[in-house]
Amino acid sequence: MTTVIDPLHTERPTDVVRRLLDTAKAEGRNALTAPEAKQLCDVYGIPVPKEGLATSAEEAVTLAEGMGFPVVMKIVSPQILHKTEARGVLVGLQNADAVRQGFRTIMENARAHDPGAGLIGVQVQQMLQSGVEVIVGSITDPSFGKLVAFGLGGVLVEVLKDITFRLAPVSREEALSMLDGIQAAEMLKGVRGGKAVDHEALAEVIVNVSRLVDEVPEIVELDLNPVFARENGATAADVRVVLDFAARTPRYRPSQEQIVRQMNRIMKPEAVAVIGASAEDGKIGNSVMKNLINGGYKGQIYPIHPKADAILGYRAYKSVKDVPGDIDVAVFAIPAKFVAQALGEVGEKKIPGAVLIPSGFAETGNVEGQEEIVAIARKHDVRLMGPNIYGFYYTPANLCATFCTPYDVKGKAALSSQSGGIGMAIIGFSRSAKMGVSAIVGLGNKSDIDEDDLLYFFEQDDNTQVVAMHCEDLKDGRAFAEAAKQVSKKKPVVVLKAGRTALGARAASSHTGALAGNDRIYEDVLRQSGVVRARSLQDLLQFARGIPVLPTPKGENVVIITGAGGSGVLLSDACVDNGLSLMAMPPDLDAAFRKFIPPFGAAGNPVDITGGEPPSTYQNTIRLGLEDDRIHALILGYWHTIITPPMVFAKLVIEVKEEMKAQGIEKPIVASLAGDVQVEEAANHLYDHGVVAYPYTTETPVAVLGAKYKWARAAGLV
Repeated sequence: MTTVIDPLHTERPTDVVRRLLDTAKAEGRNALTAPEAKQLCDVYGIPVPKEGLATSAEEAVTLAEGMGFPVVMKIVSPQILHKTEARGVLVGLQNADAVRQGFRTIMENARAHDPGAGLIGVQVQQMLQSGVEVIVGSITDPSFGKLVAFGLGGVLVEVLKDITFRLAPVSREEALSMLDGIQAAEMLKGVRGGKAVDHEALAEVIVNVSRLVDEVPEIVELDLNPVFARENGATAADVRVVLDFAARTPRYRPSQEQIVRQMNRIMKPEAVAVIGASAEDGKIGNSVMKNLINGGYKGQIYPIHPKADAILGYRAYKSVKDVPGDIDVAVFAIPAKFVAQALGEVGEKKIPGAVLIPSGFAETGNVEGQEEIVAIARKHDVRLMGPNIYGFYYTPANLCATFCTPYDVKGKAALSSQSGGIGMAIIGFSRSAKMGVSAIVGLGNKSDIDEDDLLYFFEQDDNTQVVAMHCEDLKDGRAFAEAAKQVSKKKPVVVLKAGRTALGARAASSHTGALAGNDRIYEDVLRQSGVVRARSLQDLLQFARGIPVLPTPKGENVVIITGAGGSGVLLSDACVDNGLSLMAMPPDLDAAFRKFIPPFGAAGNPVDITGGEPPSTYQNTIRLGLEDDRIHALILGYWHTIITPPMVFAKLVIEVKEEMKAQGIEKPIVASLAGDVQVEEAANHLYDHGVVAYPYTTETPVAVLGAKYKWARAAGLV
């Protein structure tokens, strides 16, 4: 049977929704019928055409005559979700005879398609005025939860896959951004003389769908496909609602205040216990002890060993419970089979954090072992970092709580990795590039502490200006997105999501579900959260290094000044690739640049000063670029010449930059240096003085500038 709404509308909206769901659940259905879905749309203000349910041919004729021809007819069956495949849809029926015959045809086709299906009847629907066909839908993602989707609709939706996602619920502004977030966005604005569709009406549909799926957790997939978008409105021609009544256990999450309090004790401890400390070279417990000592950590160090009296000059204890003072964090360097017992003692000692270096848990199939230690930690309110990690560094406290090599170059970049190998790459790059870091953290299996915990800590950490994260998955994508959205308004958050090419479309009952490739969701949600996405490990590292160096731009106008035309072309291409806006050169500014360059050079943008110019040409054009308020960022393309050697170029750039800084003018400057090996020293000198510079590449400096712009836009600073 199907549910019929009260014609007097005396029921409250919540009662209507509850009744629809209760009926479906009682009948063992995992989907609403089309008439039920229409009732749901009515409750949430989602426009749908006039329609009615006919159980006979004559009833269908009466309905059609009441709403006016032409009409559409569709089979209504809980077992037939894809009506077109069952040949259960007829369109454009112009008169009573066509409707009468159409009823019989649809019923016959449905019986042939699925003889066991329950056929409730035929839905007779007002045929809508044509428009641009789009899809509005929703899925429930295992990590991100409820997502709302928008894209090009109709029969081509799964062919073109032109769709974008956002976390539900969405605001009007976010909904409008979705309309511009598909490749076919220009179709919505009117092409070849066509009129633009009603963006406000479409945005309202998206907002209402997002509110519906957010407020009704039983809805796991929803399709409005097609939605006919017109110049004066938008109407959903077909509605599909998939349900799941299984109870879901929410993930354990402490409050933000609790997270920050405990993370501060873990990352900035006054006392560290090393469980499994060892005096024997080659042991992990020995490396951890040496790193704490040799790294310069000034807090208390308590080695824990069942038999030793002292290790590396520090008194040893058989258990953390024997330590007389408070302990902030315990670093585990013992085999996996001993972790549970020792963790219980950590809990009894009321130590707030445990750093679990040992492997041998979920990553090897020992899921039960990992669940056991998580249960112990929950019981005693202990936060777990790991297991299966290299530990962590926090340089402001000279803390090397890891078995890896010590790292002591202090700076403002905090980095984390889910992989130990990537963690070692971070350490190696940081050391090689002399990149100052505030923290390097291994997350491993993420049994408890994960990226959102780190984000809340680094948000309030004055020693951190940028957070860069490598992750293979997000165990709670919604929690991460909420944290990132908050933190990225203050500090840039850069994420390298591994596995982005493994789209792996899931089995789904809706078009939206079938289109929900994993990376497509990550791409859209990370953007919605203000995150700068790195496409490679090199990007992650270079963004972490360069973003804190560059001042925040005050506008979108970028100007290229180059000594080589070829570099200027490649730099221009890189600007397009990284979403940067090359300034259209005003006539007066063009004339001003031309005063400093030879007649055969080119002003415009790029400003090509040519390769044979003396240092003064670089100085004058760079100074002009910094002085003019209409220019907001500079990209320099240097070409190695004997007239202006590399270090001469580097020093003059810094001289002009400092001259302008003394006048209160600071703009982001990046540089690409082409030449012989001397350009390497020049690039390093520039970087050391606040100009993000690279030899032998036009792409990387522009990518770093683009990353800074992406963050500044998302944070509302440009």
